[in-house]
Amino acid sequence: MKKAVRQEIIIEAVNAKGRVGSTDLAHQLEVSEDTIRRDLNELAKNGFLKKIHGGAESVSLKLFSYNKNLVVYNDKKEIIAKKAAHLIKNGTSAIISGGTTNLTFVRFLPHDLKATIYTYCLPIALELASHPNIELFFIGGKIEKNAMVTIGLDVMQRLTSIKTDYAFLGTEALSEHGMTEESYEVSCIKRQFISGATHTISLITSEKIGVKASHKVCNLSQISTLVTELDPSDPKLDIFHKNDIKVL
Repeated sequence: MKKAVRQEIIIEAVNAKGRVGSTDLAHQLEVSEDTIRRDLNELAKNGFLKKIHGGAESVSLKLFSYNKNLVVYNDKKEIIAKKAAHLIKNGTSAIISGGTTNLTFVRFLPHDLKATIYTYCLPIALELASHPNIELFFIGGKIEKNAMVTIGLDVMQRLTSIKTDYAFLGTEALSEHGMTEESYEVSCIKRQFISGATHTISLITSEKIGVKASHKVCNLSQISTLVTELDPSDPKLDIFHKNDIKVL
């Protein structure tokens, strides 16, 4: 596994769980604890997490304030955002998951966009609150303070009644096995997003393509559109073309 992919997985794990141990990370990523310690030291030096005894803890609140200097692969996420911004048309509805890729995405939506948008991510809701023509619904529940999203039974029950044209999913891992997540709760919520949407759109940086996480979200057949920073003709995307996924 390449260093950049490994470090991206570490950051996602820290932000999802709040705190992780070096031993657990080494076991998950099948590398030595010395390798993990070097990764944590480098990531802490660059402000992506806080190094603590035996592991690391999240600084995701800083990430979600959208300080460009603290967002991993920010340039790639801006390319993705620009590609995806035109997909929401006036008069349509969408549900948007959390993550810095989706946070970047909503910052590129036209200010005069007239649409109905649901989200369970507090930073995304706050970002969209300044759009005068967006009818905005925040799905309330228990707030997971590290990722700044709502979780739990209240969220799942609310989602059963929401039907939208599009589901925009920030994606932790995508491979021939489908879309997967390390967090069980997030995987359940995203499955509900998909079940209520006519079209499912995966927003993902290329480092997460070919990666498989612990919990299944959906099969490739359930994804309508894939948006990445790569050129659509990149060989890395061939498997998605073969599964009739529109690639941007």
